[in-house]
Amino acid sequence: MRRVILYIVAALIGATVGATGFPALWSAFHQTGNAFNQEWINGLAGAIIFLIITAIFINSFLGGLSKLDKAISQISLSKLIFNFVGAVLGLLVGLLIGLALSFLRVPILSNILAFLIVIIFGYLGFTIFDRRGEDILRTVSRQSKKIEEETADKPISADSSKLLDTSVIIDGRIFDIIKTGFLDGPLIIPNFVLLELQTLSDSNDSMKREKGRRGLDFVNAIKEEANIVISDKDYKDISEVDTKLLRYASEDGAKLITNDFNLNKVAEIQGVTVLNINDLANAVKQQAVVGEEMRVTIVRAGSERHQGVGFLPDGTMIVVEDTDRMVDKTITAVVTKALQTSAGRMIFAELKK
Repeated sequence: MRRVILYIVAALIGATVGATGFPALWSAFHQTGNAFNQEWINGLAGAIIFLIITAIFINSFLGGLSKLDKAISQISLSKLIFNFVGAVLGLLVGLLIGLALSFLRVPILSNILAFLIVIIFGYLGFTIFDRRGEDILRTVSRQSKKIEEETADKPISADSSKLLDTSVIIDGRIFDIIKTGFLDGPLIIPNFVLLELQTLSDSNDSMKREKGRRGLDFVNAIKEEANIVISDKDYKDISEVDTKLLRYASEDGAKLITNDFNLNKVAEIQGVTVLNINDLANAVKQQAVVGEEMRVTIVRAGSERHQGVGFLPDGTMIVVEDTDRMVDKTITAVVTKALQTSAGRMIFAELKK
């Protein structure tokens, strides 16, 4: 196919050269009135000559085309675009300089030097973009991104946003904490959390129904006290609400507020910052010191032998040795050990002798 195309191109070029150039040749030999000096004869002669030349050098032409195809196939599209852009920019700069020189009306500067400057700058643009095109593009992209970040409206700071889970809304203590002003920044409640509260409020189980309605009431109360953001972000590929919350917090960098002990542990494993309401409640409780005496009422026997269980006014459980037979009695206990976890605080004591 290439051979046919080469022959056709050669014939067309030959015919054009013959029809336009042979009359001058006839004139040089003083044969202007020759019968063969006809336009179609000149074109035919030129086409025949070029076809003969092409037939002689056809293999060389095909070899050159193959090398050109191979070279083009090895050039990446991005580099080809870089080279083209560089050459165009170089030529434009050269033309502007040449145009400025043309106003000087100096023969050498206005024509020869101006032409050389265009060629030189076109070559420089081609070379620079050929070797450093990717670096130039990377630099331009970085600068444009920086400008966009500086001019765009600043989004909600991920460090200040807090994500509320279902359990902490139902619990209700978050409402009292918000009223004290200890929580700053926007509080985010995803739609899938509201949907879970709605599902609970529509449940046939009276306890679940009460929890759901309580949670929705607290959401309305919180909206009046704090900056609440209801987020439409959802994950259709995940069914568990806790998993959605963890993914939401990890992607946006928000802090997760919860009182769910198991969710707290999973969040720590995944590197999500957690604000546990139970930890906060334990932190503000009065600390129990070893050796401190406390008055406590034993309400029931403990799980271990001879132990009695009581509760302090703040709800902290206290386990007292040798008081299993003192149920409903108020005794004086001496603290021997205190344990504090996200699940709550527990104090171990012994009966004061």
